[in-house]
Amino acid sequence: MVMSVDLVALVDSLTLEEQVSLLAGQDSWSVNAIPGKGVPYLRLSDGPNGARGGEFINGVSASAFPAGVSLASSWNEALVAEVGAALAGEALSKGARVLLAPTVNLHRSPLNGRTFEAFSEDPYLTGKLAVAYVKGLQGRGVAATVKHFVGNESEFERTSISSEIGERALRELYLRPFEMVVREGGAWCVMTAYNKVNGVYAAENPWTLGVLRREWGFDGLVMSDWFGTHSTADAANASLDLEMPGPTQWRGEKLVAAVREGQVEPGVVRESALRVLRTMERVGAFEHPEPQVERAQDLPETRALIRRAGAEGVVLLRNLPGVLPLAGGLESLAVIGPNADVARIMGGGSAQVNAHYRVTPLEGLRAALPGVSVAFARGCDNERFTVPVKNLAVSYFNTPDLSGAVVATGQATGECVWMGLPHAGVDPAVFSASLKGSFTPDVSGPHRLGLASAGRSRLLLDGREVIENWDSWRPGGAFFGMGSDELTFNATLEAGRTYALEARFASLGQPGLYAVRVGVSREYGEADLSEALRVASEADAAVVFVGGNQDWDTEGIDRFGLNLPGPQDELVRRVASVNPRTIVVLQTGGPVLMPWLNDVEAVLQAWYPGQECGNAIADVLTGAVDATGRLPTTFPARLEDHPAFFNYPGENGRVQYGENLFIGYRHYDAAGVTPLFPFGFGLSYTTFRLSNARAANPAFQPGETVSLTVNVQNSGARAGSQVVQLYLEDAESRLRRPVRELKAFAKVSLQPGEARDVTLSLEPRAFAYFDDAARAWVSEAGEFTARIGTSSDNLPLSVTLTLSETTREDVGGEPQTAGH
Repeated sequence: MVMSVDLVALVDSLTLEEQVSLLAGQDSWSVNAIPGKGVPYLRLSDGPNGARGGEFINGVSASAFPAGVSLASSWNEALVAEVGAALAGEALSKGARVLLAPTVNLHRSPLNGRTFEAFSEDPYLTGKLAVAYVKGLQGRGVAATVKHFVGNESEFERTSISSEIGERALRELYLRPFEMVVREGGAWCVMTAYNKVNGVYAAENPWTLGVLRREWGFDGLVMSDWFGTHSTADAANASLDLEMPGPTQWRGEKLVAAVREGQVEPGVVRESALRVLRTMERVGAFEHPEPQVERAQDLPETRALIRRAGAEGVVLLRNLPGVLPLAGGLESLAVIGPNADVARIMGGGSAQVNAHYRVTPLEGLRAALPGVSVAFARGCDNERFTVPVKNLAVSYFNTPDLSGAVVATGQATGECVWMGLPHAGVDPAVFSASLKGSFTPDVSGPHRLGLASAGRSRLLLDGREVIENWDSWRPGGAFFGMGSDELTFNATLEAGRTYALEARFASLGQPGLYAVRVGVSREYGEADLSEALRVASEADAAVVFVGGNQDWDTEGIDRFGLNLPGPQDELVRRVASVNPRTIVVLQTGGPVLMPWLNDVEAVLQAWYPGQECGNAIADVLTGAVDATGRLPTTFPARLEDHPAFFNYPGENGRVQYGENLFIGYRHYDAAGVTPLFPFGFGLSYTTFRLSNARAANPAFQPGETVSLTVNVQNSGARAGSQVVQLYLEDAESRLRRPVRELKAFAKVSLQPGEARDVTLSLEPRAFAYFDDAARAWVSEAGEFTARIGTSSDNLPLSVTLTLSETTREDVGGEPQTAGH
């Protein structure tokens, strides 16, 4: 039971300085407590596919759930709510009562490096799944932090670029999922984006924050993204409550002075402090005012949920008759590719966690096919950087040059990221570290040693410096764009010999993020490809696991293109040439091109499905579960076909959202362009028949919800699930609208031969467009057509609906115009 606290009396008992102290982080992951006044400790943790805890890389282990795009591929609100509830338990195990999730930015471009973390290109699908996520999470007393508000649809220059978005596109697309999750989901926290929106930083944008507060009635906490606050008075007056992380750069004495000087009204500070206290009350912090010890929580029910969710997100894109599921009679199977013996469970950046374990696809298939001979060959590599070395011993110094006494020690993988305090007793402003480890190659031959750092660094091999990144350090692409590029050194190494490695690191002396990564990778070549072809040619079937990893799909850097990295496309083609029964499993964070599509017999898109990766994929490949995933984003046939192609990623500090309303399938429908795979598409191992679509109230009045029903029958021989999708078309509109828009969906599971009526509801807003001249949502009288089917381009059923009169919902306020 949540403790009842008189928050008004409490906030009024605080001095101005104490109120201000609540408006900035104490450190990277917590809010300042005021024990003498009864204000408790409050901890936050990164999400959205796991609660990481306080350490960025090497912390207490955590459950790794499927990435956002994988969850969205389930089109299953109930499942996503279950995941949200489980994540609440994960957050509490890390002593956190606020989870920084979910991400509801849209898939404006498939090149966005963070596509994997967001749900969909469609605002309605994104909003409904986010509402379920938030209700599941907050139903167990942990606050959701919906992010990134708003217009963060790329990583290019993300901390400074201005997203130039017209108000109609803002309202109908980019703000819409935030509106849904605030009004329908009751979210308790919102995080502002790094970027500017029409010239003003999101963390101090009075227009966007005004919509959130005044129009939607949001009474929760608004926090900045980390180091995303850029002012004192402007941010406070725009109603940014919490500057993160701490210690503060813009608040504290600066904000007190701004109040004293009349730049900020005392009531503004009081209201923000009250919202912080309200959040503390909502999450039960007053009942648990002290910091909690982080602990690993590896529960069997969580494992089962992650496996089920990962499998439900797998999308079957191609399947010739008799190929999948892998059935009886299979005696030998070749498992090929760089993603086969490595579990690619998540994307990179803020979403990554130190997973309890990782099941590889090779392990999953061997466990699922005990009577089948399973052979493996990698064939090629797909690493963006060298592979981090494991088990490094770290020694810390409170000097900039590794001189003096060692003040602390620790252990790490080959990648260390320090945000805030690196270690107890270590000065975060001026420290250095020695990271010592070793590497023993399995194969003799050419290898690459790699070093990247946010800070000065150098790498020694057997005591000899081979990479200098100290005096010549320059900013590059690693570590959210705050680190250098990876520098490499080529060496011929001998199998079985142990080599000593040491990285020496020193901070650059400014607050923020510090990091260093040490890696070693062997070079793959023609001999590896030949071995893969031999293994494939000797098997009854070949499954090729290709795609990306958390270095290609990551926060801070956009994708280079839509082709698979490295020689993976060639690997698929060559394997298909020696084994006609070739199946491809893709693991990417977003769409990719498939130049080999017609050469293979089956294709699955498995995304990044969490720690049960191999088991979840094997469940679908073997038919232990039906293939029920559906695409939440359109796969273009060419890079040039995607709608933002000519406006991406931006230039001269601005990115024009010139495609306006026409992103994703809206663009393909309007332009008459055929995608590689349409939005909502996915095959099943059974077949379905949709029929008898009808509306209970086809002629309806303003304010009425329209209820439609369609009969769905499993016409196949096995159990399965289908996603019924409803798209609405406006017969005639004063303003141009997309050809059709998703406005309802439902997932139904049926036994063979079973039929069931499925009800789809259209709320009044479903019929409206935003008229930026009239400053209103307008639903025009006349005919609408509800088209029902199984993807954006497969809509065989239709129902005509008629709205009796035109209505408008005024929003008030000043208009927002891109470029101003």
